[in-house]
Amino acid sequence: MCGIVACILKDKQAAPVLLGCVKRLEYRGYDSVGLATSSSKIKVKKDKGKIGEVQKKLELTDMPGKMGIAHVRWATHGLPTRENAHPHTDCKNRIAVVHNGIIENYKELRDELREEGHVFRSETDTEIIPHLIEKYMDNGSDLEEATRLATQDIRGSYAVAVMSSDEPNKIIGVRKESPLIVGVGEGNYFIASDVPAILPHTNQVIYLNDNEMVILSKDGVTVKNMDGTVITKKIDLIDWTPDMAEKGGYNHFMLKEIHEEPDAVKKTIMETSQIKKMVETFPKFNRICFVACGTSYHASMVGKYLFESLIGIPTDVVLASEFEFSAGALDEKTLVIFISQSGETADTLKALRTANKKAETLAIVNVLGSTATREADHVIYTRAGPEIGVAATKTYVSQLTCIYLLAICMNGNKKLLKEIEKIPDYMRNAIEKEDHIKEIAEKYKDADDFFFIGRGFSYPTAMEGALKLKEITYIHGEGYAAGELKHGPLALIEDDVPVVVVVPPGESHDRTLGNVQEVNARGASVIAVGSCKDNTLKSQSSDIIGFEDEINEFWSPLPYVVPLQLLSYHMSVARGIDPDKPKNLAKCVTVE
Repeated sequence: MCGIVACILKDKQAAPVLLGCVKRLEYRGYDSVGLATSSSKIKVKKDKGKIGEVQKKLELTDMPGKMGIAHVRWATHGLPTRENAHPHTDCKNRIAVVHNGIIENYKELRDELREEGHVFRSETDTEIIPHLIEKYMDNGSDLEEATRLATQDIRGSYAVAVMSSDEPNKIIGVRKESPLIVGVGEGNYFIASDVPAILPHTNQVIYLNDNEMVILSKDGVTVKNMDGTVITKKIDLIDWTPDMAEKGGYNHFMLKEIHEEPDAVKKTIMETSQIKKMVETFPKFNRICFVACGTSYHASMVGKYLFESLIGIPTDVVLASEFEFSAGALDEKTLVIFISQSGETADTLKALRTANKKAETLAIVNVLGSTATREADHVIYTRAGPEIGVAATKTYVSQLTCIYLLAICMNGNKKLLKEIEKIPDYMRNAIEKEDHIKEIAEKYKDADDFFFIGRGFSYPTAMEGALKLKEITYIHGEGYAAGELKHGPLALIEDDVPVVVVVPPGESHDRTLGNVQEVNARGASVIAVGSCKDNTLKSQSSDIIGFEDEINEFWSPLPYVVPLQLLSYHMSVARGIDPDKPKNLAKCVTVE
């Protein structure tokens, strides 16, 4: 996820306006920033680093011209470097492009363009776009037609803004599966990834749909289909405060990020081909060992069940802080999988360096170019984009998606690869239940203790639900394997104690229902997450959050965690706590 902006202004220099716009999009990326403006020719300034650092170094606001494009980057292809920062240009520096999205076929397109004589300066997928446009303009197309033809060559997701010194006073924007809005002011016109960027300049917004193109000029805005047909679009008036706008209209980043989970999973699934290629290089492993902390540890627990059930390889899960006590069992036939959102967690890095001496290592990481990605033998990137809220939500489901893809690719089951494509829709279905979940949160917001239980694939989900509750509501919560109730925890269950039971259809369903009966007999208030067709579960529960029946326990960790995240979020808000900034916690733990 990156942020893009473009503008054509009536009586102002573009650079200071563009810089202000991308500052308001820094939540979409913060590893590099760049601007391109145009007067008689295109001028580009860009570098790695946060916006304030780059502005101080390069004085971005000094660039001339009343039109331009800008970008704040979250690295996906290519490390955070000056060369990989946007905007990118063609061979002659007459075309400049900024891009948000992922181009799946960029390698083959780059190879074709190189054979035709094009010279590339970066490692990014984006750079093929100005070269494709250059190719078509050299063959006689104008900027609009060349952009249309270039996007037809591209496979993947994109929101792009393009300008050319050959056609001054014109900017082209195109959207497919990445957000892009148009701002309409009095003689001033904008393109942006999100409303916050342009809100200080106009509250009149046009929302582009997939496969629509917008042409900005000094005379106004024209929207077209990709066949060139002009479309009449509605202009919406936005009534948001600046803080609300930064959060996309949500009250908190955490809620925004939960709502982004279906798209995060969809984008992560696009890593399948890379994972297949990596798996083909693997030797025969006799053992898998997951190493992680916190939420990533719960994702690893799901991984244990996946690898042992799909592949039959003995699999361990070790907390990174405890790994040194297990390192003696490593050998060259062990694959050690490290999971870290940031790739900079101190305990995880220490464990990775230990494992590198004796075993093969793989890192599942959200931040491209982070230390873990440089030091591990193999890397899989989650595609969650920046996560601002301290409590992990969309990064957790993206990690789970990577683990599922890795296990399935190692197993070779094509049917499962098809089935995983349904997961984003299941997650959207969970988000649609938010009003009901909010009612449940209000009902239990004053509880002193919570218990979460589940079996098999649902046990890690119960653990993650309890962790979210502790992190952002400050209510004591414990996650247990449901079969462990009689081994101690049942002594703590008494009248009105809330027990969240995760019980999807599957082999463990009936045994888990037996555990529900046990807590009911002690007077517990049961909150069930299960099938909406499960009448037995309904009859034994005080409250139920129901899913479609076809989501069995194998796939349940992905969609079933969503209502638990929403439950904790709304309980936090109901208790007057800021869920984005829980006390005593940090997003990245860089000390042991």
